[in-house]
Amino acid sequence: MNTQTATEYRNLPLSVLTESKTNPRRIFEDDALRELAESIRTSGVVQPLLVRPITEQDFEIVVGARRFRASKLAEKFDAPCRIANLTDAEVLEIQLVENLQRRNVHPLEEAQGFRALLNLEEPKYSVEQIAARTGKSPVYVAQRLKLTDLSAPVVEAFYAEEIGVGHALLLAKLQPDQQEKALNECFREEWAGTGKKPKRILLPVRHLQHWIEHQLMLILKLAPFSRKDATLIPAAGSCLDCPKRTGHNRLLFADVQQDACTDPTCYAAKVEAHVQATLASKPKLVQISTSYGTMPEGVVAIARNKYVELRADKPKTPEMAKLPEFKTCCFMSEAIVTVGIEKGEVRKVCVNPECPIHHPKKQPNKASVNAKAEQEKERREEVLANATGLRVLSSIVAAVPVRLMKRDLLFIIETLLPLLDERRLQTLSRSRGIRPQDGDAIGKLMVAFARKADESALGRLIIEGIILLSSRNQPDAGKVLRNAALAYKVDTDAIALKVKQEFAAKGKAKKAVKPSAAKPQAKKAA
Repeated sequence: MNTQTATEYRNLPLSVLTESKTNPRRIFEDDALRELAESIRTSGVVQPLLVRPITEQDFEIVVGARRFRASKLAEKFDAPCRIANLTDAEVLEIQLVENLQRRNVHPLEEAQGFRALLNLEEPKYSVEQIAARTGKSPVYVAQRLKLTDLSAPVVEAFYAEEIGVGHALLLAKLQPDQQEKALNECFREEWAGTGKKPKRILLPVRHLQHWIEHQLMLILKLAPFSRKDATLIPAAGSCLDCPKRTGHNRLLFADVQQDACTDPTCYAAKVEAHVQATLASKPKLVQISTSYGTMPEGVVAIARNKYVELRADKPKTPEMAKLPEFKTCCFMSEAIVTVGIEKGEVRKVCVNPECPIHHPKKQPNKASVNAKAEQEKERREEVLANATGLRVLSSIVAAVPVRLMKRDLLFIIETLLPLLDERRLQTLSRSRGIRPQDGDAIGKLMVAFARKADESALGRLIIEGIILLSSRNQPDAGKVLRNAALAYKVDTDAIALKVKQEFAAKGKAKKAVKPSAAKPQAKKAA
């Protein structure tokens, strides 16, 4: 009989069978194979292998690689086979459907099967056709196909079951150079006992999704450049036509609500090109920085504390309307941010240090000596009270346990911060080493701090913010603090006594320095 055209059932020697190179299944568990081999020794191969002829004597296994390997372990000579003439496309489709119907198929094996079908020259398959043939949705197939773009470290972690399919699907949507960094965000290290190595704890998928959305996904509607401009970076073209844009592939990014760029490197290049083009068309435009600190040598941008920016929003209270950032002057000019997180944005600023509106000179104090002494006494009492209050607040914050997930805590923080006035925002920022010069920037910097903080730091920030907010409209602000101290079992009396002792010690030290400093002056006068 001509085996090239036959379709029949026959026992074939294992020596003439060859495993298919296109079989999606790549993982064969040793224990499971041994169990199957024991079953074959007892009962034989119940379901025949599906094979196709590749020569007159040799056959390729289309379906049944596990039964073939287990038969070898069972030291069988042959195995029952169904011989069928199949095209490459038919083989791929059968293998894919067969493996999808079985349990414990790794998602990467499934993805590679989808990819093999999609790469066929003849017949041509689309995502929708593959979905219809396999009984899956187009979204499911598109997301599985993306798994074939995972970088080597992620593939290794995925096969080792260090991450789940939900993590892998999110990582696969990123650029290759971003995947390894994002992989580290899937875990939290926890030191326990006296072990030399920390224990790695896998965080929920929603944690990784939140990190990606806030750290790597750049919302295009907030971009300072035109998304339609294909000439800004000719090699990149228009953002609207870019395949790296989430809105370009709704099947893959069905869970992303706002159209975003997934390539920060390209985005940064477009921002820089936009800045240079804007400066070329407006050479007199002032360059400013939204970052704090001294500008590096060679950078012409004006530091944040050297200018006052005119706020675009309207003041909500008469007191806010008196602030310099809500007032205009004759020195106002347009400026472009060339350093900082808002790079490329155009603002209105005053950079004149002599401006009487934005940089008013302090009037000399004409108070009498007695008035000064009284003011100094009040100031000391206020400083003492504030120091005690802050120490109590810090102790309360230290007693706050971690309860909620980071996403929930961050939602509360971002809702709470706009409710606090400038003075209370400064209290929060100072205790965390953030010292902005501009009142408007405090809220933004606190949000940025919160997004990078862990759950325990967010919990403390929430409690501290709630206490400050609650005391805003209370006639007795100290009562709010006392109630909070009672709830968290903080000894306010002990803290007050310690602060008082510290201030008294500082006062004695200052008095001890004054006489020694006065002696040289007396000799000089003589």
